[in-house]
Amino acid sequence: MAKAELLGKAGSVELEDAVFAVEVKPHLVHEAVRAEQNAQRAGTAATKSRGLVSGGRAKPWRQKGTGRARQGTIRAPQFTGGGHTFAKVPRQFVQKVNRKTAKAALRSALASHAAEGTIAIVSADHFTEPSTKAAKALVEQWGKRVPLVLVALQEEENLRKSFRNLERVAVIGPSEVEVGALVWARSLIVSEAALPLVQGRAQ
Repeated sequence: MAKAELLGKAGSVELEDAVFAVEVKPHLVHEAVRAEQNAQRAGTAATKSRGLVSGGRAKPWRQKGTGRARQGTIRAPQFTGGGHTFAKVPRQFVQKVNRKTAKAALRSALASHAAEGTIAIVSADHFTEPSTKAAKALVEQWGKRVPLVLVALQEEENLRKSFRNLERVAVIGPSEVEVGALVWARSLIVSEAALPLVQGRAQ
Protein backbone atom coordinates (compact mmCIF):
# COMPACT_ATOMS: atom_id res chain seq x y z
CA MET A 1 0.00 0.00 0.00
CA ALA A 2 1.45 3.35 -1.06
CA LYS A 3 1.56 5.94 1.70
CA ALA A 4 2.38 9.63 2.05
CA GLU A 5 3.50 11.53 5.12
CA LEU A 6 0.93 13.79 6.76
CA LEU A 7 2.58 17.16 7.36
CA GLY A 8 1.99 18.95 10.63
CA LYS A 9 0.54 15.81 12.23
CA ALA A 10 1.73 12.38 13.24
CA GLY A 11 0.93 9.56 10.88
CA SER A 12 0.50 8.99 7.19
CA VAL A 13 -2.20 8.84 4.51
CA GLU A 14 -2.90 5.80 2.36
CA LEU A 15 -2.77 6.43 -1.39
CA GLU A 16 -4.52 4.62 -4.23
CA ASP A 17 -2.26 1.79 -5.39
CA ALA A 18 -3.82 2.01 -8.86
CA VAL A 19 -2.24 5.48 -9.17
CA PHE A 20 0.72 5.69 -6.81
CA ALA A 21 2.03 2.12 -6.87
CA VAL A 22 2.15 1.41 -10.60
CA GLU A 23 5.27 0.65 -12.60
CA VAL A 24 7.08 3.84 -13.62
CA LYS A 25 7.43 4.08 -17.40
CA PRO A 26 10.03 6.75 -18.24
CA HIS A 27 9.40 6.63 -22.00
CA LEU A 28 5.74 7.61 -21.50
CA VAL A 29 6.75 10.41 -19.13
CA HIS A 30 9.22 11.69 -21.71
CA GLU A 31 6.59 11.61 -24.46
CA ALA A 32 4.05 13.47 -22.31
CA VAL A 33 6.52 16.17 -21.26
CA ARG A 34 7.57 16.76 -24.87
CA ALA A 35 3.93 17.08 -25.91
CA GLU A 36 3.18 19.56 -23.11
CA GLN A 37 6.22 21.69 -23.95
CA ASN A 38 5.45 21.64 -27.68
CA ALA A 39 1.87 22.71 -27.00
CA GLN A 40 3.21 25.83 -25.26
CA ARG A 41 5.27 26.92 -28.27
CA ALA A 42 3.82 29.88 -30.17
CA GLY A 43 4.97 28.68 -33.59
CA THR A 44 4.89 32.24 -34.97
CA ALA A 45 8.52 32.46 -36.15
CA ALA A 46 8.68 33.56 -39.79
CA THR A 47 11.23 34.97 -42.23
CA LYS A 48 10.88 36.16 -45.82
CA SER A 49 11.82 33.97 -48.74
CA ARG A 50 13.16 35.42 -52.01
CA GLY A 51 9.58 35.57 -53.25
CA LEU A 52 8.52 37.89 -50.42
CA VAL A 53 11.31 40.49 -50.25
CA SER A 54 11.05 43.70 -52.25
CA GLY A 55 13.10 44.69 -55.30
CA GLY A 56 14.87 42.56 -57.85
CA ARG A 57 12.64 43.04 -60.88
CA ALA A 58 15.59 43.32 -63.28
CA LYS A 59 19.03 41.74 -63.46
CA PRO A 60 21.47 43.75 -61.28
CA TRP A 61 23.97 43.83 -64.17
CA ARG A 62 24.31 42.37 -67.63
CA GLN A 63 25.10 38.72 -68.10
CA LYS A 64 28.53 38.98 -69.72
CA GLY A 65 31.48 41.32 -69.90
CA THR A 66 31.58 42.69 -66.34
CA GLY A 67 34.00 40.17 -64.87
CA ARG A 68 31.59 39.45 -62.07
CA ALA A 69 29.54 36.35 -61.48
CA ARG A 70 26.21 36.28 -63.28
CA GLN A 71 23.21 37.24 -61.14
CA GLY A 72 19.52 37.22 -61.94
CA THR A 73 18.04 39.15 -59.01
CA ILE A 74 19.05 40.96 -55.85
CA ARG A 75 16.35 38.96 -54.06
CA ALA A 76 18.78 36.03 -53.98
CA PRO A 77 20.02 34.97 -50.49
CA GLN A 78 23.63 36.04 -51.12
CA PHE A 79 22.63 39.71 -51.41
CA THR A 80 22.08 42.00 -48.44
CA GLY A 81 18.33 42.31 -48.03
CA GLY A 82 17.75 39.17 -50.07
CA GLY A 83 15.38 36.40 -49.09
CA HIS A 84 16.23 33.59 -46.70
CA THR A 85 17.00 30.12 -47.95
CA PHE A 86 14.43 27.67 -46.54
CA ALA A 87 12.55 30.55 -44.91
CA LYS A 88 10.72 29.83 -41.66
CA VAL A 89 6.94 29.84 -41.82
CA PRO A 90 4.38 29.79 -38.97
CA ARG A 91 3.63 26.24 -37.88
CA GLN A 92 1.92 24.21 -35.19
CA PHE A 93 4.06 22.14 -32.81
CA VAL A 94 1.12 20.29 -31.22
CA GLN A 95 1.98 16.64 -30.68
CA LYS A 96 -0.93 14.25 -30.19
CA VAL A 97 -0.79 11.95 -27.17
CA ASN A 98 -3.44 9.27 -26.71
CA ARG A 99 -5.63 9.62 -23.63
CA LYS A 100 -4.48 6.28 -22.19
CA THR A 101 -0.85 7.21 -22.73
CA ALA A 102 -1.33 10.61 -21.07
CA LYS A 103 -2.98 9.04 -18.01
CA ALA A 104 -0.30 6.35 -17.80
CA ALA A 105 2.39 9.05 -17.91
CA LEU A 106 0.64 10.99 -15.13
CA ARG A 107 0.41 7.85 -13.00
CA SER A 108 4.11 7.17 -13.60
CA ALA A 109 5.06 10.68 -12.49
CA LEU A 110 2.94 10.39 -9.33
CA ALA A 111 4.20 6.87 -8.59
CA SER A 112 7.77 8.09 -8.93
CA HIS A 113 7.19 10.63 -6.13
CA ALA A 114 5.50 7.98 -3.98
CA ALA A 115 8.36 5.51 -4.50
CA GLU A 116 10.98 8.12 -3.60
CA GLY A 117 9.05 9.39 -0.58
CA THR A 118 8.84 12.91 -1.98
CA ILE A 119 5.06 13.27 -1.71
CA ALA A 120 3.22 14.51 1.37
CA ILE A 121 -0.33 15.42 2.34
CA VAL A 122 -1.29 18.61 4.19
CA SER A 123 -4.57 19.63 5.75
CA ALA A 124 -5.93 23.10 5.01
CA ASP A 125 -7.09 23.21 8.65
CA HIS A 126 -3.44 23.60 9.60
CA PHE A 127 -3.61 27.17 8.24
CA THR A 128 -6.34 29.20 9.94
CA GLU A 129 -4.82 32.30 8.34
CA PRO A 130 -2.20 32.95 5.64
CA SER A 131 1.30 32.48 7.03
CA THR A 132 4.35 32.17 4.82
CA LYS A 133 6.44 31.67 7.95
CA ALA A 134 4.37 28.64 8.97
CA ALA A 135 4.54 27.18 5.45
CA LYS A 136 8.32 27.59 5.36
CA ALA A 137 8.67 25.91 8.75
CA LEU A 138 6.50 23.01 7.56
CA VAL A 139 8.62 22.49 4.44
CA GLU A 140 11.87 22.72 6.41
CA GLN A 141 10.54 20.22 8.96
CA TRP A 142 9.68 17.82 6.15
CA GLY A 143 13.24 18.15 4.89
CA LYS A 144 12.70 17.53 1.18
CA ARG A 145 14.34 19.37 -1.69
CA VAL A 146 12.92 22.18 -3.79
CA PRO A 147 11.54 23.00 -6.34
CA LEU A 148 8.24 22.05 -4.78
CA VAL A 149 4.70 21.87 -6.14
CA LEU A 150 1.65 22.36 -3.93
CA VAL A 151 -1.70 21.11 -5.23
CA ALA A 152 -4.63 22.76 -3.46
CA LEU A 153 -8.21 23.75 -4.20
CA GLN A 154 -9.09 27.35 -5.05
CA GLU A 155 -11.23 27.63 -1.91
CA GLU A 156 -8.26 26.65 0.28
CA GLU A 157 -7.14 30.26 0.13
CA ASN A 158 -5.15 30.37 3.38
CA LEU A 159 -3.13 27.33 2.33
CA ARG A 160 -2.43 28.69 -1.15
CA LYS A 161 -1.44 32.15 0.12
CA SER A 162 0.89 30.61 2.71
CA PHE A 163 2.91 28.73 0.09
CA ARG A 164 2.77 30.99 -2.95
CA ASN A 165 5.49 33.42 -1.77
CA LEU A 166 8.02 30.71 -0.96
CA GLU A 167 11.03 30.57 -3.27
CA ARG A 168 10.90 27.86 -5.96
CA VAL A 169 7.40 26.78 -4.95
CA ALA A 170 4.56 26.54 -7.48
CA VAL A 171 0.94 26.49 -6.32
CA ILE A 172 -1.52 24.85 -8.73
CA GLY A 173 -5.02 23.40 -8.71
CA PRO A 174 -5.91 19.72 -9.31
CA SER A 175 -7.02 20.51 -12.87
CA GLU A 176 -3.58 22.04 -13.60
CA VAL A 177 -1.56 18.98 -12.61
CA GLU A 178 0.61 18.02 -15.57
CA VAL A 179 3.43 15.56 -16.05
CA GLY A 180 5.92 18.35 -16.76
CA ALA A 181 5.19 20.04 -13.42
CA LEU A 182 5.60 16.76 -11.53
CA VAL A 183 8.91 16.03 -13.26
CA TRP A 184 10.15 19.57 -12.54
CA ALA A 185 9.25 19.24 -8.85
CA ARG A 186 11.70 17.53 -6.52
CA SER A 187 8.90 17.21 -3.96
CA LEU A 188 5.11 17.30 -4.05
CA ILE A 189 2.55 18.38 -1.47
CA VAL A 190 -1.16 17.71 -1.98
CA SER A 191 -3.96 18.98 0.22
CA GLU A 192 -6.33 16.40 1.69
CA ALA A 193 -9.25 17.90 -0.24
CA ALA A 194 -7.34 17.91 -3.55
CA LEU A 195 -6.02 14.33 -3.26
CA PRO A 196 -9.19 12.57 -4.56
CA LEU A 197 -9.29 14.93 -7.56
CA VAL A 198 -5.62 14.31 -8.38
CA GLN A 199 -6.17 10.55 -8.16
CA GLY A 200 -9.27 10.87 -10.34
CA ARG A 201 -7.30 12.66 -13.08
CA ALA A 202 -4.86 9.77 -13.31
CA GLN A 203 -7.39 6.94 -13.36
